[in-house]
Amino acid sequence: MTPALLLHGIGGRAALWAPSVAALAPRPVIAMDMPGYDGVSPACDGFEALADAAVALLDAQGAAQADVVGHSLGGMIALEMALRHPTRVRRLVIVASSPAFGSRDPAFRESFLAARRKPLDEGIGMAGVAAALVPTMLGPAADPAAGPSAMAAMASVNEAAYRATLGVLTGFDRRADLPRVTQPALLIAGEADQTAPPRGMARMAEAMPNARLLVIPGVGHLLPLEAPDAFHTALHDFLS
Repeated sequence: MTPALLLHGIGGRAALWAPSVAALAPRPVIAMDMPGYDGVSPACDGFEALADAAVALLDAQGAAQADVVGHSLGGMIALEMALRHPTRVRRLVIVASSPAFGSRDPAFRESFLAARRKPLDEGIGMAGVAAALVPTMLGPAADPAAGPSAMAAMASVNEAAYRATLGVLTGFDRRADLPRVTQPALLIAGEADQTAPPRGMARMAEAMPNARLLVIPGVGHLLPLEAPDAFHTALHDFLS
C-alpha cells in the first residue's frame, strides 16, 4: 500500500498528525518534522531543500512513492515536491494553502516579516506567539481541542528555525507552474480561513489539470484539527 507523507504547517509539528496517522491505519504513514524544528537538525534555506528533505525521508523509509498531504506551508512543500520530484508523488492533497506567498510587493513582505518577528524580538517566545496567533486562525465551528493542540505544538517549535522558515515562506511562488502539476489532486479549504481563503484555493484548483476543491464549512486555517472527522473522510475517499 502506498504510504501517506504528512507535512505540517509553519507553526506545526509532526506530532499534530497523530489523529491522522490513526485514522489512516492500516495505511503506512510518515509524518515529517520540518528541518530544524526539533532544535537539532539544521533549518532548510529554500523550498527546493525542503522538498529534497521530504524525498530523503521517503528514501530512508524505503518508499519509492507517496501520497503527499501538506497543510499550509506543508502544502507549498507538497506542491514543490510534485514539481521537483514528480515520480515520487502518486496523489496530492493540499490543505489550507496557496501556490505563492501573499504578495509580490517587497514592502508587504517586509511588513509581514516584521509583524511576525516583533513578538519574538520582544521576548515572548514561541509559546507567547502561539497563544496570540492560534485563536485568530480558528473558525466558528472548530473542535474545542483544536486550539490547545495547535498552541502546544507551536510552543515546541525551535525559535531560530521558525524565524528562518518565515523568510523562506516569503519567497515562494509556483503559480506559473500549476499547469505542470498533473498528479490527481484534492485541495481542501476551510470556509472561514482568512489565511488561505477558499477563493484562492479555487483558482489554484482551476489551474491544475487534475484537481478538485473541497470546502469544509465553519472552520478556519487549522482545519485538520478543527474538523477531523470531515478531513479524514475526505482523505479516505480520495486516497482509496
